[in-house]
Amino acid sequence: MKRLWRYATRHRRRIVVATAWSFLNKAVDIAPPLLIGAAVDIVVRQDESFLSQFGVTTPRSQLVFLAIVTFVIWALESLFEYLLGIEWRNLAQSIQHELRVDAYSHLQRLEMSYFEANESGDLIAVLNDDVNQLERFMDHGANDLIQVTTTVVLIGAIFFVIAPSIAWLSFLPIPLIIWGSMKFQKKLEPHYADVRDQAGAVNSQLANNLGGIATIKSFNAESAEVERIRDESEIYRSANRGAIRLSSAFSPLIRIAILVGFTATLLLGGFLTLDGGLAVGAYSVLVFMTQRLLWPLTTLGRTFDLYQRAMASTNRILDVIDTEPQIVDGHEEIGMIDGAVAFHNVGFAYEPGFPVLRDVTLEMAAGKTTALVGATGSGKTTIVKLMFRFYDVGEGSITLDDVDVRKLRLRDLRNAFGLVSQDVFLFHGTVAENIAYGRPNASGEDIRRAAEVAEAHDFIMELPNGYETIVGERGQKLSGGQRQRVSIARAVLVDPPALVLDEATSAVDNETEAAIQRSMERISHDRTTIIIAHRLSTIRHADRIYVLDKGRVAEVGTHEELVAIHGGIYKALWDVQTGEAVEHKP
Repeated sequence: MKRLWRYATRHRRRIVVATAWSFLNKAVDIAPPLLIGAAVDIVVRQDESFLSQFGVTTPRSQLVFLAIVTFVIWALESLFEYLLGIEWRNLAQSIQHELRVDAYSHLQRLEMSYFEANESGDLIAVLNDDVNQLERFMDHGANDLIQVTTTVVLIGAIFFVIAPSIAWLSFLPIPLIIWGSMKFQKKLEPHYADVRDQAGAVNSQLANNLGGIATIKSFNAESAEVERIRDESEIYRSANRGAIRLSSAFSPLIRIAILVGFTATLLLGGFLTLDGGLAVGAYSVLVFMTQRLLWPLTTLGRTFDLYQRAMASTNRILDVIDTEPQIVDGHEEIGMIDGAVAFHNVGFAYEPGFPVLRDVTLEMAAGKTTALVGATGSGKTTIVKLMFRFYDVGEGSITLDDVDVRKLRLRDLRNAFGLVSQDVFLFHGTVAENIAYGRPNASGEDIRRAAEVAEAHDFIMELPNGYETIVGERGQKLSGGQRQRVSIARAVLVDPPALVLDEATSAVDNETEAAIQRSMERISHDRTTIIIAHRLSTIRHADRIYVLDKGRVAEVGTHEELVAIHGGIYKALWDVQTGEAVEHKP
């Protein structure tokens, strides 16, 4: 709660206003027992009633006056109930909205290693279900807590005014109720933390399965995956069952304590009235007020249930927001970018003790094409991740135009590169929206021109709605080659100083590869271009080729220089791909 209060600083005035409406609503809500007592007092004592002290003399005028007051009080109660509902629910919506946006915004600033360590389904549960749990509490639970507190304070004051000698009897159960509530709260807290964690696990499994639905179907694994979800859901149900068992016991136990206080007040207050020590009207007020005092406490079970669920969720949300980014933004601005990239004795490991790059030194000249080749796992894609500062180097440094990338603003650094990856991600939306992703305000003509450079325009015009065709989630309505060419058009439209092509032709047919090759030749002209490729035919015209082997630079040169190295790694790869390498069996 303290963490949430600190977060909600900008809404504290609204919280105070909402609390005031809750207080006033409950204050007028406890007035009817007083009115009933006054009515009884008028009927029994008539001209000597309590109201006669205020100049209302006759019993009939007193009843008329009481009726008017009753109408006003009930009208005020309805008004305050309307105002508290509006204020609390809008406040809940505002905080829910801001928490979700702030948590997502903060997630965007975290490094890639955070997303690799946390499942996407669990993060979705935090941004959606956990935020909704807090909203449910603020919709109802916060008002309930305020009104119970108001009830105890105001009725306590009334009791000690009317019948101080027996007022303590009504309050006798309250310390037990408060103690029991705190005990239940402590017992419920770990249960609901487990519930929220398991909800995240279920979401993660569901997101994973929906993302891999094609694989599930192709291996006829539907039944196995249903069982996997069933198992995860059963663990979630079991975690909830423990919390439900505990929270459900709260109200019955509280009710027993309430019964003791109510019975004692009813009995001893009645004896005092019979003995003439308490007026009949005051006794009526006392009986009704005791019920008004103690009965709302039975709702504490439901309120604490909402509270614990909300606080478990709030901790998960604020844990995300409070996570410190490991990739710290630089502050140095850079003007016109030529696009010269250099690695200086770079070492890097995703896990300590398991280096992926070892003492790597590379020079990618501005306006030239540089290629990186090597076997799977040699470190090629890791080099791209380090250039974009998805990770920071463990040793050495990387420079862009002779400036250490750690000193540059991340926005400027990443704007300097256009990435075309082998794993093309298109967002659900139109073809035009996906091409313009890096330049949302681009004109239709600019989008068309970029598509023509990427040789995507012709197939786009053959789609049902041309550039307004919806591509589906992850671009599933397009073929692999079409997605790749849309990705190239997206990079062309941004017009970055440096272009990174990460296995851009690895999953396309020969015709599409030829089209992509032509596109790359056009867009790489006089532009720093970094190509990662398995197909050496795509990089044979590169100005410089680096051959990586087990995280080290093993060879460097032009295509002609490398194929001339007898027994070299590049030469062996070239021979395999051109069919010149022949496997001899003994």
